[in-house]
Amino acid sequence: MDGQAMFEKVLIANRGEIAVRIARACHELGIRVVAVYSDADRLALHVRVADEAYRIGPPSARESYLNMDAILAAARDSGAEAIHPGYGFLSENAVFAERVAAAGLVFIGPPAGAIKKMGDKAAAKRLMIDASVPVVPGYQGTAQDDRTLEAEAARIGYPLLIKAAAGGGGRGMREVREQGQFSDRLEGARREALSAFGDDTVLLERLVEGARHVEIQVFGDSRGRVVYLGERDCSIQRRHQKVFEESPSPAVDADLRRRMGGAAVKAALSVAYTNAGTIEFLLAESGDFYFLEMNTRLQVEHPVTELTTGIDLVKLQLEVAAGSPLPFEQVDIVLSGHAIEARLYAEDPANNYLPSAGKLSEFKMPSGASVRVDAGFRAGDTVSSYYDAMLAKIIVYGATRPEAVANLVRALDETSVAGVTTNLPLLRAVAASTEFGAGIATIEFLDGRSAETLTESVPETFAIAAAGFLLTEAAWPVTGTGDPWQTIGPWRSGGAYCVMSLLIDGLLCNVLASGGDHTGVWLLVIAGEEHVVGFDRVNASDLLVRRGAQIASFVQETDESGVLLRRRDETHRVDLAPSPTPDLASASVQIATGGGRLIAPMPGTIAKLGVSVGDVVKQRQTLAILEAMKMEHAIQASIDGRVGAIHCHEGDRVTGGALLIELEPAPPA
Repeated sequence: MDGQAMFEKVLIANRGEIAVRIARACHELGIRVVAVYSDADRLALHVRVADEAYRIGPPSARESYLNMDAILAAARDSGAEAIHPGYGFLSENAVFAERVAAAGLVFIGPPAGAIKKMGDKAAAKRLMIDASVPVVPGYQGTAQDDRTLEAEAARIGYPLLIKAAAGGGGRGMREVREQGQFSDRLEGARREALSAFGDDTVLLERLVEGARHVEIQVFGDSRGRVVYLGERDCSIQRRHQKVFEESPSPAVDADLRRRMGGAAVKAALSVAYTNAGTIEFLLAESGDFYFLEMNTRLQVEHPVTELTTGIDLVKLQLEVAAGSPLPFEQVDIVLSGHAIEARLYAEDPANNYLPSAGKLSEFKMPSGASVRVDAGFRAGDTVSSYYDAMLAKIIVYGATRPEAVANLVRALDETSVAGVTTNLPLLRAVAASTEFGAGIATIEFLDGRSAETLTESVPETFAIAAAGFLLTEAAWPVTGTGDPWQTIGPWRSGGAYCVMSLLIDGLLCNVLASGGDHTGVWLLVIAGEEHVVGFDRVNASDLLVRRGAQIASFVQETDESGVLLRRRDETHRVDLAPSPTPDLASASVQIATGGGRLIAPMPGTIAKLGVSVGDVVKQRQTLAILEAMKMEHAIQASIDGRVGAIHCHEGDRVTGGALLIELEPAPPA
């Protein structure tokens, strides 16, 4: 600490895994922790690990975790000396940093001036151009009228990105591949930016395809020194949000690391930066790199840097904020080994990454000397629809990258979550993929293949057979999952259909079943494809599947690993996964059957209503936008027709399964 007095009490203005992570670092330094919570988080893990906690408002983030007055009042009442903002929420809000300082408290992060300069992405790019840091070609101007932006888009050329000038985390960002898409995508980016950041200013960037997302961790102290602590490769993303991160990058050698690190330090020095920050770059196939933005806070993916440098970044944040200088020079920073982080989200990759909320009936995380888990939940906790969908970060270390990849595969295999749908099957598929193993994945890796190619490579005939065993007898070999008829979800509409969630060799497959009347014929919908089948149980372990004139025989067996289905010499393991909630099951049926009743797939707020009663609409036309778990979800027309009734208004908070819009079929031509 270089003789500097450490804080005695710190308030953490955040929630979830990052609040738990910061609390752990504080306790290890002998600092008492003050938590804040919304009504939805009264029993949350970050509250339970704190020394004391203060309520700051209702569940909505705007009324709680973004409520500066409530947070500052909690700091005053608790006697905290400093506030750590974590990431997200108010972490990059210059006004909040100023108000913290004005209240006589220490903001554990950079000065407000640096946040302000780098927080406006358009202004930051202009600043980087002046500092001779390479930037992606684009438009960063102050003129924001539609005509100017359309003209600048034509000048830059397609494809391009529209990005919120004030934001991050993929929110307020839209990809535009042709001119005809520009107007609608601009409107969506502005709306989401205004909702997330209170500012609908945008910038335009050329889309650099085939690139990697490589970022440099920087750290500055109050003596004017800035160092870089290696790089992180964050190329595997969905919806412009990171899913995997690793350090060092497979694409960066020592010379490129030195050049990118030098540019990052130059960028930080240009704004007199202190504390932790990250300079994000696009690394093109040519080896050229371009400044994207600066995150003036601790990054979600900071653990991989900690494991490869041996430096606890959160403790260093606290020490530097308390007035200590950096305890090392650039030459002292040496990277050792390889670390990879996978983000475990409560979402369904097979259903356009639809977030999932509910109670965690099981939450089993991996362990071992090579594994670190940063989690914000425990078994029994409830995942709320009000906040980000991330449940935990699973981080592994290895002496080499192949060793780290092997450790990651093992760690993901040991992970088990029940009660909500997660992206765990996707994480497992990515970790085991050839491209990831070879270290050649770019930012387009998941585009168009996340659900279909990686998570739905399920043997279709075995998914049908597994459904047949469940549908023809209310029994399933005991594998620790409990009553199968509770697991597969309730029958709806007087027995018209049910939704089953199966794991075939660990890969998630949702099966919607309807029919089964006196004809014995069932309609199964798997990955959007319809299958008309019949089932005949020969005995408890043998099933015949009829598809037209074809008959296939399947045998059900059990061993110590669970249930196995065998046909001839082909065998696959089958487990029951947590089914969608009744509301989500209902939503799945509407999508599968093409009905005219459009419902909310999950709880959320109607951000936009784009139609009126009587409007003629086309199938897949977006009729409304639902905002939930910090993301926007399009409610699209399931048929060609006319709007018969609307049951919601813009700004309404709706429950999952709520009827939003009713469509009437189009009259015959």
